[in-house]
Amino acid sequence: MYKFISLIGTLLLMGCGQSGESPAPASASAPMKAAKELATEITGSAQLAAVLASQPDEVQARYVYRHPQETLEFFGIEPGMVVVEALPGGGWYSKILLPYLGEDGVLVGADYARDMYANFDFASEEFLERKKTWVSDWTAEAEEWSGEGGAQVDAFVFGQLPEEMHGTADAVLLIRALHNLARFEATGGYLTAALQDSYDVLRSGGVVGIVQHQARDNMPDDWAVGDNGYLKQQFVVGMMEKIGFEFLGSSDINKNELDQPTTDDIVWRLPPSLGTSADDEELRAAMMAIGESNRMTLKFRKP
Repeated sequence: MYKFISLIGTLLLMGCGQSGESPAPASASAPMKAAKELATEITGSAQLAAVLASQPDEVQARYVYRHPQETLEFFGIEPGMVVVEALPGGGWYSKILLPYLGEDGVLVGADYARDMYANFDFASEEFLERKKTWVSDWTAEAEEWSGEGGAQVDAFVFGQLPEEMHGTADAVLLIRALHNLARFEATGGYLTAALQDSYDVLRSGGVVGIVQHQARDNMPDDWAVGDNGYLKQQFVVGMMEKIGFEFLGSSDINKNELDQPTTDDIVWRLPPSLGTSADDEELRAAMMAIGESNRMTLKFRKP
């Protein structure tokens, strides 16, 4: 903090002169601008760190795999933004974003289409009936998570983006949400619809941040279509560019070289699901040693 204050002081002296004279011409305002930008950047980073430090132990236990500070900073998420979070589920990221975006921000949940859920084996009639009121149900739940000083909340379902939401968001986060959309693309165009909604909801210059279980290039294409949880980076980039997004770059933040699946493996063998080792302590220990999946982290922009 001392270094930060000293740097700000130095920049202010550069902008205002050192002998009490009148302010310098407008051309000397660049150091002042730089100082303000640096202050904002450091403040935002510190705010996010504080929010992360306040999360429950079971949430913080996942930081070693999910790197939320580095991930959100890579995507450029800042307080006061309007952010769409796809498939918010139980709120792991939502409960971080709500206090971080703050009372000037908005968090918008976006769920899969109800008819897409009908493709899942677990989707009972009761489950599908509850999905009819997901927008209002999730909004009410997220408002409770937000609490005093947290972001406002809203929601929509992919394929049903309200017209009034077009061009309103600063960022869309697709975190571990694409594989199921890709899995059922052939049956209902769900991936295309979700990406189009992501494009339409963003203002010009808005960004999409993607974190997705990544299949390595040497894996068969027909294995990496979403059924097993994994997608190839080339496929994801191609789909995004087809919609009209510009690819800004990738990060190794969420890489995990220990995750080396074979064609017999699914991503849900790994934590936190541990779906194949419930009754096998040795296998469970092996999966825990690998950790969560190898993930691509990609950033795109709407022109």
